[in-house]
Amino acid sequence: MYALIVPASTPFVLLVTVLGLSWWEDRILPRTEPAEPAEALTKAPTEVPVQAPAEPLAETPAQALPETPLAPMPSVPLPELLGGRRG
Repeated sequence: MYALIVPASTPFVLLVTVLGLSWWEDRILPRTEPAEPAEALTKAPTEVPVQAPAEPLAETPAQALPETPLAPMPSVPLPELLGGRRG
């Protein structure tokens, strides 16, 4: 009976651990200010940097795949598929 306590209590231990870390983060850790003001994140850049044109890719003809017809699937009755006898 005691062997079932550890597997049964594992999800609750993990939940308590996550809740405890969340509380510790909110109450104990010092508050930090963001590196950039929030207004700087919402403004769009005024200038767009100009990039040099990319070199064209080497043009090679696409290799065609060989045409292979698909074979139809054999129809097997369900009882034979499950290993039962037909009759």
